Amino acid sequence: MDTISFGLDIFGDLAFDDKGQLTTYAQAIRQVQREGILADQLGVDIFALGEHHRPDYAISSPEMVLAAIASQTKRIKLSSGVTVLSSEDPVRVFERFATLDAVSNGRAEIILGRGSFTESFPLFGYDLTDYNELFEEKTALFKQLLSEKPVTWQGKMRAPLKNADVFPKTAGGNIETWIGVGGSPESIIRAARYSFPVVLAVIGGAPERFKPYIDLYHRAAEKLGTTVGPVGIHSHGFVSNNNEEAVNGAWRTIRAMLDKIGSERGWAAMSEEQFQQEILNGSMYVGTPEIVAVKIAHVIKNLQLQRFDLVYGAGKQTIAERLQTITLYANEVIPRVKFLLKDEKEVY
Repeated sequence: MDTISFGLDIFGDLAFDDKGQLTTYAQAIRQVQREGILADQLGVDIFALGEHHRPDYAISSPEMVLAAIASQTKRIKLSSGVTVLSSEDPVRVFERFATLDAVSNGRAEIILGRGSFTESFPLFGYDLTDYNELFEEKTALFKQLLSEKPVTWQGKMRAPLKNADVFPKTAGGNIETWIGVGGSPESIIRAARYSFPVVLAVIGGAPERFKPYIDLYHRAAEKLGTTVGPVGIHSHGFVSNNNEEAVNGAWRTIRAMLDKIGSERGWAAMSEEQFQQEILNGSMYVGTPEIVAVKIAHVIKNLQLQRFDLVYGAGKQTIAERLQTITLYANEVIPRVKFLLKDEKEVY
């Protein structure tokens, strides 16, 4: 197997402290900062923060929190997961992440996405009817900006640029940039067109159902004559030394969070049978380190992935539960996955 990167993702979920009190937004952001520092100390490869503009989550500006983490870490890659480019100015996104790259000594990474939530569109004055066109046009511009050379560009969604030079420049001449994909063939083809690597947001159902998207990515790149990048997935998880504790914790938090979002979108609540199926064969990585490691190794092998990011802390977990997942993921799950992938006959 190729070298695999292992990450942790969080959206700045509010958490319960040791007194049973729900954190404030300010406390939640500082807690994420502490967790990013811990992930670095434990050797996790990537720490990714999502951008949201809704009451469930504290982080609306990932790069600000990542910069704070950068000042107290040494090696971990600092990523957005995702930056909602459709409702952003690509020039400002580049400038902010180039700044993060400087303060982190070259550890900045961007995952661009259209966003699964739409609150940012009216908030920043964008029309949802332009949802697809906004992302297409801004992705094209952002690809040019990544060259770090003067850009001349014209589109429909923002003012044109004429020989515009953007600062600061990065020391390495590039910011690693991925496209986050939720299951749209158009998004896969777009990533291939611009030679961006892909992170698939796999939050429900069997991960193997995304194999046709990975195949499409390779076929599209070949047809377009572009470069194929690595492919990763991100999915929710809850790790504990006690399997029953992990399952109950995930039911109380991750399932409740997904049901809340589902109710906003007109989806039926998840049954206990569906929940158990997600743990056994779906996209929840829940259980003891051994159980979670076997499942991660299985999906990496089956989909030929180069990256796996665990979404931790979802759904108002306790701070202790979050720290437990981070620690077990870093110290026990990741080493076990690497061992299983070396000895492929053990992956089942």
